[in-house]
Amino acid sequence: MGDVAMTVPVILGLIKKYPEVKITVLTKAFTAPIFTNIPNVRVYSADVKGKHKGVLGLWTLYKELKSLHIDAVADIHNVLRSTILKQYFKFSSIPFIQIDKGRAAKRELVNPQRTSFIPLKTTFERYAEVFGKLGYPIAISEMETLPKRAIPENVSYLKDSKAKSIIGIAPFAAFSGKMYPQHLMEEVLGSLNSSKNYQIVLFGGGEKEIEILSKWDAQFENCHSVAGKLSFSDELKLISNLDLMLAMDSGNAHLAAMFAVPTLTIWGVTHPYAGFYPFNQPKQNALFSDRKKYPAIPTSIYGNKYPDGYDKVMETILPETIVQKINEILSDSV
Repeated sequence: MGDVAMTVPVILGLIKKYPEVKITVLTKAFTAPIFTNIPNVRVYSADVKGKHKGVLGLWTLYKELKSLHIDAVADIHNVLRSTILKQYFKFSSIPFIQIDKGRAAKRELVNPQRTSFIPLKTTFERYAEVFGKLGYPIAISEMETLPKRAIPENVSYLKDSKAKSIIGIAPFAAFSGKMYPQHLMEEVLGSLNSSKNYQIVLFGGGEKEIEILSKWDAQFENCHSVAGKLSFSDELKLISNLDLMLAMDSGNAHLAAMFAVPTLTIWGVTHPYAGFYPFNQPKQNALFSDRKKYPAIPTSIYGNKYPDGYDKVMETILPETIVQKINEILSDSV
């Protein structure tokens, strides 16, 4: 989902710079609401568990895409499915350009014996390279963010509150190496809640996450869990109305950033140098685990690998540091 969200600034910039271009986004149906009401953009849903499953299903998908009379394909995902589609597109004269993910450079970045530690190309730059090769160059400075959407009626009480700011908190990630410890996040929530200055919206999904967030909802007066209560479309509308999002190195950070919501990210065994920093967020809107104490960071690109003794790297980021940074960002935005 984060990868899909990161396409938005690039696509918005493209349609502004090249208004004659029409874009068809091939994605899973679930992520389609991300592209709602974007001019010159339509979504074509890939049913990868149904009619588009497997090699034969992808052949069906190829024929469907070909019938749309597209002029070129920008593969900004470069996974097995899209590589198979590329082979099918060789039967036509339609250009098919794939993203260079810089896999070798990323392997070197997470090598504990690395000889240098410098930022790699951002994902936005890699996306832009693909469109540039198709004849549509675009610079980072030409990329755009989405406007705020109308807040859903069933959470409109957040806007009516006397609290001065609405903070979103997305405390989960796909892998534990990217997640702030639950007991420390509870301290963050307790501090924010006791200030009575904020309404706190908790984001998550899945049975276990909903259980944890429901507990915090009941425990803290100013916390509201929306996990499992909103459609993805309504969740996006709510995110667009936040005053700040606190997230891990995860999809929710990118969803907030695509609406230009100030986004504070917490980094464990991953690092922004891999190229996944949220779009157009100030560099100071990130808190990092202690690399002096844990010099092998980043130990992986996705947070799924870390050596022995690195399971508690995020404990070097104190709850009071997070609260202080939230207060700082919000005071600067007033």
